Amino acid sequence: MTGLATDSAAGAPVVIAGGGIAGLTMALTCHQIGVSAVVLESVRSLAPLGVGINLQPNAVRELFDLGLGDELASIGVETSEWALVARGGRDVWAEPRGRAAGYRWPQYSVHRGQLQMLLHRAVVERLGPDAVRSGHRVVGYRNDRDAVVVRVDTRDGGVTEVTGSLLLAADGLHSAVRNQMHPDQPPPQWGGQILWRGATPGPPVRTGSSFTLIGTLDQRFVHYPISSPDPNTGLQLQNWIAELTVDTGAGLAGSDWNKQVDTNTFLPAFDDWTFEWLDIRSLVEGAPAVWEFPMVDRDPVDRWVDGRVCLLGDAAHVMYPVGSNGASQAIVDARVIGAKFVEHGVGVDALRAYESDLLEPMSALVLRNRGHGPIGILGLVDERSDGFFDDIDDVIERDEIERYMSSYKAAAGFAMETLNSSPSTIAAAARVGRGYDQVV
Repeated sequence: MTGLATDSAAGAPVVIAGGGIAGLTMALTCHQIGVSAVVLESVRSLAPLGVGINLQPNAVRELFDLGLGDELASIGVETSEWALVARGGRDVWAEPRGRAAGYRWPQYSVHRGQLQMLLHRAVVERLGPDAVRSGHRVVGYRNDRDAVVVRVDTRDGGVTEVTGSLLLAADGLHSAVRNQMHPDQPPPQWGGQILWRGATPGPPVRTGSSFTLIGTLDQRFVHYPISSPDPNTGLQLQNWIAELTVDTGAGLAGSDWNKQVDTNTFLPAFDDWTFEWLDIRSLVEGAPAVWEFPMVDRDPVDRWVDGRVCLLGDAAHVMYPVGSNGASQAIVDARVIGAKFVEHGVGVDALRAYESDLLEPMSALVLRNRGHGPIGILGLVDERSDGFFDDIDDVIERDEIERYMSSYKAAAGFAMETLNSSPSTIAAAARVGRGYDQVV
């Protein structure tokens, strides 16, 4: 057994399963409040994989509070506009975002891999080179009275056990910890939507910092930049997503980002999608690699906590990526857990308080996103106009859209007035006592 902990939970390290965005944010949060932590990551070597993601102002606020504002600005594009566009190419709704809308913090579009590596560098610098143990895949756990024993498969093919005060499971969609906690849960939920994703250098579109979603509920194209324009070429790295809904009769082929496909798999379905302001074919064909991914979520569960074990991020509430808030919520989860440590000490009471605050609203958000989230507006427009119109006001009232959007922002935790007026999740000077049983 690898001895990471003392004989009791007091003062022992927190074990974090998963070195993704949730797990690394959790490690940085533990360091901020004076709690020892170690991250166990399954891959042998972290690499900047993936494509674009969006960080809402509620998550950006937390990264700023972790002292990462300058680094985040260096890798992200500050989003200034969010737009829904009908199949015919005309705007259904466009609104300012981030600081352009009046938030105290930006909204960012970033490359997921670059964000992960930024967080990883910060963890290594602040917690030390041994804080992230790669090639260590968490496969299960056992609750003891004063600690948790974590079962781990190691990079050399061996099996070991790691002891910690708590186990915080940020091990994603296929979480082994969640599988043990909920052995009878159904497989990932798939409604027939398939995403194809890539990133291509291209000229700026609209404002040059716009998130644009075009189409219908069954066929969509999403576009946003994830780099500043190159000073020599003027081109930005443009993240794009093509989506189609297919017959579910053949079943779910998989849910892994690692399936690279040819553009002919899906591009012919967009042949007649021609817009003066966006060349979809050129954008797709210019990508060095295209990845296929079935859009899945999991049914909500009735608990995230089992003794000294707790789920966060996608392990707790993986959701359809229709509201651009999956990564954001993973960051917020970690910060809320940290706040509960400050309030209750590092123990079961803190985990229960986190679960009490977030399980119900996040379960509702999973189901809301399954029902198309904020892009359900496109479904209404398509029903009423087939996506072609001269004036959107003849199709849907703006007040109806405004109510729809405001309701979603509130549910997802980034309603502007509420966020702007709320105190920091963790006060700058907040610390947990050395024995982890008192707050200082």
